[in-house]
Amino acid sequence: MLNAKHWFVQLFIAVDQLLNVLVTPLHSGAWADETLSSRAWRMYRDGKPWGRVWRPIIDALFFWQKQAPGVMGHCHGAYLKERSMYGHPPEMRK
Repeated sequence: MLNAKHWFVQLFIAVDQLLNVLVTPLHSGAWADETLSSRAWRMYRDGKPWGRVWRPIIDALFFWQKQAPGVMGHCHGAYLKERSMYGHPPEMRK
């Protein structure tokens, strides 16, 4: 049976990943399997100007999401999920 919540989450993530690539055409920093939030954290971590702009904005938009202890906002959480391959089917995760 189709789980509607799971389907909508996967659809949102797919659109987010597409936007991540589309917003910066021909830019080497974009990866097809990464969300805007994760990329904003990487840019922030690396001291890039756009990271200092976008990370706080994205974190503010998702203020309502609970984060695990030690996670510094939505973007950091998204980055950690990307690293753990959380968006992949369980059998494909590390």
